[in-house]
Amino acid sequence: MATAQIDQREFDTYVQELEQVFDQAVVDGDDDELFASGYLRGHFDLVVAQLELQEQRAAAVVLPAVQASLDANKHELAPADQQHIADLMAKLARV
Repeated sequence: MATAQIDQREFDTYVQELEQVFDQAVVDGDDDELFASGYLRGHFDLVVAQLELQEQRAAAVVLPAVQASLDANKHELAPADQQHIADLMAKLARV
């Protein structure tokens, strides 16, 4: 099997596992977790789409790219909201 196919499969699997964390926040989360999940999911979806378009389908680049997107836009959030986002990023990092 070609390395590109393996990388794509690992990337897809990793993305699906991260998506499950977002989905679980919708089911079990309080208002703050729902906000963080929705906000972060927007950044996540955009980053995943950009990585796919750039053919950079490596699981290891997903969360650093999401963090870079968040860092570039942190002015949008109050400090308390930034902490909720950081908490969810920490949960994603454990996947």
